[in-house]
Amino acid sequence: MKKQTQTDAKGFPKFGMRDKIAYAAGDFGCNMSFALKGTVQTFWLVYMAMETGLLSLLLLLVQIWDAVNDPMIGSLIDNDRRKYKMGKFKTYIFIGACGLLVAGAAVFLPFPNAPVVVKAILFVLGYLIWDACYTVANVPYGSMLSLVTENVAERAQLSTWRSIGSMVGGMIPGIVLPMIIWQKVLYDGSGKIPNMEGTYHNNPLTGDPYEIGEVMRSPLTGEKAQILLGDRVFWAALLMGVLGFIAFMFMIKKITVRVDENTVKTNEGGAKFNVLVAFKNFMKNRPAVGATLAAMGMFLGMQSATTANAIMFATYFGMAELSGVVQMVGFLPMFIFMPFITKIVTKYGKKEASVFGTIVSMIGGLIMLIFPLVDKSMAMIVYLIGLVVFGIGMGVYTCVSWAMMGDAIDYNEWKFGTREEGTVYSLHSFFRKLAQGVGPSVVLLIMGALGYVSELGTIGQSAATAKNMCWLVAGLYMFSAVLQFIGLAVIYNLDKKTVGVMTEELSARHAAEAPAEGEAAN
Repeated sequence: MKKQTQTDAKGFPKFGMRDKIAYAAGDFGCNMSFALKGTVQTFWLVYMAMETGLLSLLLLLVQIWDAVNDPMIGSLIDNDRRKYKMGKFKTYIFIGACGLLVAGAAVFLPFPNAPVVVKAILFVLGYLIWDACYTVANVPYGSMLSLVTENVAERAQLSTWRSIGSMVGGMIPGIVLPMIIWQKVLYDGSGKIPNMEGTYHNNPLTGDPYEIGEVMRSPLTGEKAQILLGDRVFWAALLMGVLGFIAFMFMIKKITVRVDENTVKTNEGGAKFNVLVAFKNFMKNRPAVGATLAAMGMFLGMQSATTANAIMFATYFGMAELSGVVQMVGFLPMFIFMPFITKIVTKYGKKEASVFGTIVSMIGGLIMLIFPLVDKSMAMIVYLIGLVVFGIGMGVYTCVSWAMMGDAIDYNEWKFGTREEGTVYSLHSFFRKLAQGVGPSVVLLIMGALGYVSELGTIGQSAATAKNMCWLVAGLYMFSAVLQFIGLAVIYNLDKKTVGVMTEELSARHAAEAPAEGEAAN
């Protein structure tokens, strides 16, 4: 006999594991594309040999447009009252997912010998196509958290599972991609090393002649010489697009939307989206501003450090292919909190637990500032210790970050009478993406100022430049932790007690409005 599905008071299937796994699959699909962002800078810097200043400018321009078009799409979704067979949010996600099947590879077209102008055009067009498809899928996906359930604890669970999907989706390309796209330079008898003049037949560390098939070393740093295989990046991006599409389809089929999308209050009266008004309203939403600043800190530090980190591993440690593994080892402690996040949130509150975590992350940042000072034989160990401590501190916030934005959307309704799901989320996404654009752009300029020369690849960089990359990476992580602390401890004002009061008052308000809505329907 087939087991009967349990339903809630509204007749929907009860919230459960299926919803959580499905929502996690959605962010897994998003991260099959998003995880490539760090590789974009590395691909264009190392393989395409684009000058740091030009790449910085182009990256900033496309990311600003990326940030600007998020509120536009959020407003489009808010004001769309058409009936869709799959529902409004799922339909937009499906359209974006179809585009991401191939759009992720559009920014990795491998033409390293093309003129600079052609390279710039390829970069801008490829990025814009990719970004448009990603935004169409990601903005409604993020807003869905508030529509799957109104229960605060269940939203926290969805946020946790979204973080699981995000981390798994990030770990796969993060670990596997570097192993695929980086290749050591082997001695073939010619003595030639890419991007370096002359021939080199002897190991610079021992002075002994190379043997055929032996890994060659940079004569400047003594580390193993490695090159980036651009063709493989392109094909890997295509494969990730297919995996992402499968994940999106699973989410669309399995997740249940329990809040009527057409009755959610967004932009009142269906007015056209006004950037200045939306920005003004957003800035009045203190928890949204605090959570957004914390997210910006995370991206300004961690995402901005991705390219510098890859260059550091290639030039200072001579193991670029393992850079992803080391990064993921540092963030594995985040998984410690996932089975206990509901209990932690229930007992201490999302803000309180997250603020404590940021303090731990700052301690990890301080440890990382030490690793450039120690002997190279111990540097990796110290760096890993700092990264693990940083990851432990990030654990709680990573699990509840999206639930905190869900509370911020409730705060908007509580204080100002409008929910504005799409608009609040898309402005949050605007600032996140602005940080993702400004951060890497500034880091590229700093890398140039610290001595990195694109034309020399990773093999031709000096020992001093390699050491400077270490300081840059450590500083970026510390900056990330400090900015998160300011956003969560100083600005975000929804502590455990306030969330309880807000939830009770909103529930009472909804209960009072329900009869009137029912009469209107009749």
